[in-house]
Amino acid sequence: MSESHTIQQPAQNKMGTMPIGRLLISMSLPMIISMLVQAMYNIIDSVFVAQISESALAAVSLAFPIQNLMIAVSSGTCVGVNALLSRSLGEGNPKQAHLAAVNGIFLAILGALAFLLFGVFGAEAYFASQTKDPEIILFGTQYLQIVGIFSFGIFGEMMLERILQSTGRTIYSMYSQGIGAITNIIFDPILIFGLLGFPAMGIRGAAAATVFGQILAMVIALVLNHAKNHDVNISMRGFKPHGRTIKTIYAVGVPSIIMQSIGSVMTYGLNLILISFSATAVTVLGIYFKLQSFIFMPIFGLNNGMIPIIAYNYGARSRKRIMDTAKLSIGIAVSIMLVGLALFQTIPDKLLMIFNASDQLLEIGVPALRLISLSFLFAGYCIIVSSVFQALGNGVYSLIVSVARQLVCILPLAYIFAQVWGLHAVWYSFPLAEIMSLTLSTILFKRIYDKKIKILEVI
Repeated sequence: MSESHTIQQPAQNKMGTMPIGRLLISMSLPMIISMLVQAMYNIIDSVFVAQISESALAAVSLAFPIQNLMIAVSSGTCVGVNALLSRSLGEGNPKQAHLAAVNGIFLAILGALAFLLFGVFGAEAYFASQTKDPEIILFGTQYLQIVGIFSFGIFGEMMLERILQSTGRTIYSMYSQGIGAITNIIFDPILIFGLLGFPAMGIRGAAAATVFGQILAMVIALVLNHAKNHDVNISMRGFKPHGRTIKTIYAVGVPSIIMQSIGSVMTYGLNLILISFSATAVTVLGIYFKLQSFIFMPIFGLNNGMIPIIAYNYGARSRKRIMDTAKLSIGIAVSIMLVGLALFQTIPDKLLMIFNASDQLLEIGVPALRLISLSFLFAGYCIIVSSVFQALGNGVYSLIVSVARQLVCILPLAYIFAQVWGLHAVWYSFPLAEIMSLTLSTILFKRIYDKKIKILEVI
């Protein structure tokens, strides 16, 4: 092992000593900024696709569950690595921190291989299961094949960035993620419309720009880990999978993967319900997910800064720092969601026109955005509390809330409302499900506080 990668003892790690307010801001702000850039490129990607046709935009909307599943598998694995790595540093166990990092990289490679196979063999069948429109199937297959085959970019990027975050170096993950997102934004119009001498690739160009940005971000994150991250060594030389470490990672990671994958199941189910009305209704839901990412992504960035702080201080047995971090995070998240609510309530038509909305899309989309965004009143609190569960090693609590919200509430309610009252009523399922999530999250947080937090020494 080279001298530059000597694993240092984390006794003075800022996660155990810096004042919570300044620590949370220093850990989260870079991630919030990079997540906002990420959300911006998600929106811009769809804006350019909308210039091709509404069928192309519908295809991207139908592809969203698979892209979300890809992120779920990657992110869930990262959550397990993040929690184990940060807790190991808090306990003063650098060997276990190293094992968490290299086994996490190994699991990311396996995940990318699985989606490569899906991209090659499963993309067309996936779209054919949702629509008979040959244009949508063609556009969707072209898009999803490229995204799946080159998924090693997003898997590698997310894992390497989470390793940086787990050791408190969130500023560097901001660099890699931000550069990757900006690269996507720049290459979207170039590859879609054939600018600067490049061939016009249409919807394939949107997919190519996406994966190119992800691969570049992965390379940058790899370089930054080697150059700047001295708390762990990510060299894979002589690597062998470590069963106990993988089991520990997935004890937290699998519930998180399932929890986020449920979102793919929910969206797939909603798409089937909505397409029975029209492809435009599906497009509205797809646009909503793009727009809401601009509100939710900063909170996910806040989560990425919060989880290692709570995990570290749980390892260090500091009850006060855990609770101070959770309370401040909830306050920030709720404030962000209120801003989002105000935007969706006051200017839904202007938000939809970003995507070259037709009259029919506006007619369906304006009331839909106003109704769905009522869920923002409760969502900020629920997201933070769910992440606290994960940081404390109780990912199954997050899973329970997610299953109850998305499969027990949203999908059945959406189906019933669609059958009884029609398309307009479908959107009420979102705020009703979030109220249930708020109640259940609070009950489970009280339970985990009594079992795990209350007994810790006050430091």
